[in-house]
Amino acid sequence: MIVVTGGAGFIGSNLVAGLNERGIDDVVVCDVLGTGDKWRNIAKREIADVIGPDSLFDYLEDHDSAGSSRWGAVDAVFHLGANSSTTETDVDRIVDQNLAYTLKLWRHCTERKVRLIYASSAATYGDGSHGFDDDSSPAALAALQPLNPYGWSKHAADRRLTRLAREAGLRPPQWAGLKFFNVYGPNEYHKDDMRSVVAKAYEQIVETGRVRLFRSHRPDYTDGGQTRDFVHVDDCVAVMLWLLDHPEVNGLYNMGTGQGRTFADLVGATFRAMDREPAIDFIDMPAQIRDRYQYFTEAKMERLRTAGYEAPFLSLEDGVTRYVRNFLATGDRYL
Repeated sequence: MIVVTGGAGFIGSNLVAGLNERGIDDVVVCDVLGTGDKWRNIAKREIADVIGPDSLFDYLEDHDSAGSSRWGAVDAVFHLGANSSTTETDVDRIVDQNLAYTLKLWRHCTERKVRLIYASSAATYGDGSHGFDDDSSPAALAALQPLNPYGWSKHAADRRLTRLAREAGLRPPQWAGLKFFNVYGPNEYHKDDMRSVVAKAYEQIVETGRVRLFRSHRPDYTDGGQTRDFVHVDDCVAVMLWLLDHPEVNGLYNMGTGQGRTFADLVGATFRAMDREPAIDFIDMPAQIRDRYQYFTEAKMERLRTAGYEAPFLSLEDGVTRYVRNFLATGDRYL
């Protein structure tokens, strides 16, 4: 049995679909569905159960391989659930939902010998002044300075868990933390303002025929020249399934493509996927975020490649076209 926290969310629901496509239907979704359409992300999926985050640890106790496993024991947990708002100001809430919960889950998986793959974030790199190398040595991690409570909570978890694994040997039988960069793809519609630029750009093009992007406030970047490592969610799922197939692989890894592309590139690809010519308007970036804005991200992917992952990543153009034409522009946008 496999548990996916955040299993009805964006990346989590895509992972559930990927597991189903492998013939794995003994999947438990741990999430908060609320009153919106988030449930649609898993409406087509074969699942064993849906539980809330407050019920997870009782559920794990009831499905422990050391005890009665009549209903199936949990073999692995993909911990993708979190408070992912980069504008969240309630730091106590961030600590409780992201740091404390992850540490508790790590302890459980260590004690009960359950494999654990969890979501970190590229937000741990802060402004990028120390690069984007997924070096998990104490000195390298100590140098990073996240720009917001969300990034700090993920970074604090990375530092604690890598130290426990390295120095005390207190770790699950397999563990991996994935530093997700800018992920886009189907089933992100419930995220509102946290949706990818592809999804937002598509809606603007449909409504107005044009897209708005932030103007650059640095002389070394052109308007629209701000750069991100945009990665399609299919690639993220492929890496997670590869980790499931390779229990000997442990550690902290970047989850990007290794190639930074500009927002202008991304929006241009969206226009072309819709068979339209790009039409972009540039607007001033809000003053309150200018000093915390990342102008460049690009994942170093050598560690994942060295660990044995060989599959190519989708190009920006291919990924955006797949998303727009197979989902955004169709009557049924859900995976």
